[in-house]
Amino acid sequence: MAATVCNEDFTNLQLLLKAPSKDAVREVCVQSQRGLSQRLTESTAATLGISEAQAAQSLHALSHYVLFYNLSSPEQILAIFPESFHSSLKNLITKILLENSATWRTEALSNQTDSESVSSVTVELSRESLDTILDGLGRIRDQLSVVAGK
Repeated sequence: MAATVCNEDFTNLQLLLKAPSKDAVREVCVQSQRGLSQRLTESTAATLGISEAQAAQSLHALSHYVLFYNLSSPEQILAIFPESFHSSLKNLITKILLENSATWRTEALSNQTDSESVSSVTVELSRESLDTILDGLGRIRDQLSVVAGK
């Protein structure tokens, strides 16, 4: 499933113009990637004077898009913003994303591989599905036998 950033997300990101400082924007960006905690949502909403729903989603969507598509240059990130987006805010968000994306990518990968291993998995198939799978495996076996016999 591909990550997407919609126009509403960019509209919500414009609300970062209400932030008291660049450091406040940086903190919101960094904290949004760590997970959407209730504390973060409440503090961001209070800092920016916006609803909690707006505070929770847009930066997270943008940072996931950057990570998903491995955008690693300013030009690549700037290209996803609409033309009408505030120039200084666009540059600041791009800078923050570039500074943190390597760390976020590493954390995402380690979170993927840190899950516990499963000792057994039970799969239920219909008789028809099982027959199809076995037929396919039989064909593969036959093809490998032909190749190995040459």
